[in-house]
Amino acid sequence: MKKLIRGTVAGLVAALALTACGGGDSGDDNPLAGGGASGTITVGGANFPESNLLAEIYAQALEAKELKVTRKFNIGAREVYYDQVVKGGISVMPEYNGALLTTSVDENSKAATTEEINAELKAKLPKEVEILDSAEAQDKDSVTVNPQTAAKYDLKSIADLKGVANELVIAGPSEFETRQQGLKGLKEAYGIEFKEFRSFDAGAQSTLVKLLTENKIQAADLFTTDPTIEQNKLVVLEDPENVFSAQNVTPLVHKESVNDTARAALNAISAKLTTEDLLEMMKRIVIDKDDQEKVAEDWLKKSGLI
Repeated sequence: MKKLIRGTVAGLVAALALTACGGGDSGDDNPLAGGGASGTITVGGANFPESNLLAEIYAQALEAKELKVTRKFNIGAREVYYDQVVKGGISVMPEYNGALLTTSVDENSKAATTEEINAELKAKLPKEVEILDSAEAQDKDSVTVNPQTAAKYDLKSIADLKGVANELVIAGPSEFETRQQGLKGLKEAYGIEFKEFRSFDAGAQSTLVKLLTENKIQAADLFTTDPTIEQNKLVVLEDPENVFSAQNVTPLVHKESVNDTARAALNAISAKLTTEDLLEMMKRIVIDKDDQEKVAEDWLKKSGLI
């Protein structure tokens, strides 16, 4: 999902390369086994708040099992961090299964359901990595419009944009322009092209919402668990052609960097996490400005995981 500030790339790659170095047995008989000479599990997060919240939940749950954890948050888009997971520089990454499949594994995949997507991922992922259990929780990309645009053109579905999209400005993260689950897929599935696309960093959700409410843009790629969508009465358009496939929160792990204790802890999170949980936690972070460490800890305690 999202764009990395270029100036940080060199230092980040060097840091990740150091994390990936080192050998040692990562066998399950070692309770601290987790990749690298020190047996540390490196938990990564992309450069948007929900990914870092999920990464913090993972990190605290692993630490509760007395596993040694290093955090590498705000890394960047999948185009940056995915290879680091494959190489072992990152041990655990919170992922969204549908986007992972079409962005990094098979851009031509037509899988839409959780089951279809996970089956393809298990068959097609590089041998160095695997997905663990998917959560019920989902956070999809969306085409979201402001209420005045929805009313003016009677918009309920993305299909309703046919014939009017060329009058509208849409904004989103830079990769939305070229991804299958983005403008490319919208053109193929619905035959729509917008008047203009404006690119923003993935962390600029609040900016996109502000521009929508001011009608400086008429549509945006917003994550569906963004609590400001409801707060500002924005309209998420239905997607009957499933351009935006299932997007279940799913841990992506480097196989040799996590042991059975870590896998069990991560799967326990997936067994409990719901979309409603994500919405509530993101409200606390985005609107109430609570610290993500506290939000993560509260959810883990409420769920009986720590």
